[in-house]
Amino acid sequence: MMIRSLLAPSALLAAALLAACSPSSAPEADTAPRAKSSGVQASCTGRAYPEIGGPISLINDAGERVTEETYKGRPTLIYFGFTYCPDVCPMTLVNVERAYSQLPENIEPPQTLLISVDPERDTPEALAAYVKAPRFPENLVGLTGSPEDVRAAADEFLSDYSRIEQSGSQSEYTMDHTSLLYLMDEDWQLKTFFTHEDTAETISACLGELLAE
Repeated sequence: MMIRSLLAPSALLAAALLAACSPSSAPEADTAPRAKSSGVQASCTGRAYPEIGGPISLINDAGERVTEETYKGRPTLIYFGFTYCPDVCPMTLVNVERAYSQLPENIEPPQTLLISVDPERDTPEALAAYVKAPRFPENLVGLTGSPEDVRAAADEFLSDYSRIEQSGSQSEYTMDHTSLLYLMDEDWQLKTFFTHEDTAETISACLGELLAE
């Protein structure tokens, strides 16, 4: 079980910050400690830090302004990423869909949000096309906004990102970003979070346990 008194949320998440979207850097994206018990990570139910999560005000992929109030009333799984991310982001979203497919029939998957950390390129139209990828969660919604709105949302989740110039690249730049999945409860309070080391099986087992409560 994770000991909160020994590792503050900010220190815990610091190890997961700025996960570059490339295979070589993905293993270093997060080194948060974890324990396992009966195939389910014991830390799964010990990550409900009240300091993580807060208000958002963004634009969804239909061009509508949304806030955290829009998503209250049912659990929500949130990921900060971007559409030009070549591997980490799509692999994470595919992993989420695999986890959802393994949930018991009586457990409904949480609503799923992709908050873009690249608002310059990720318009609502770009996100609307991206979230329809066949191996992504069917209920995936993309959110974007002004740079200020996106930064404010990320700060509420102790999430960070930065632009990395790539001279000579067709994409011109990429984004390094925190690679975590945040599960919010019906009242928009953090229930738990997942790292790149969580498999579809561990995510599904944890969701099955928490959403059955």
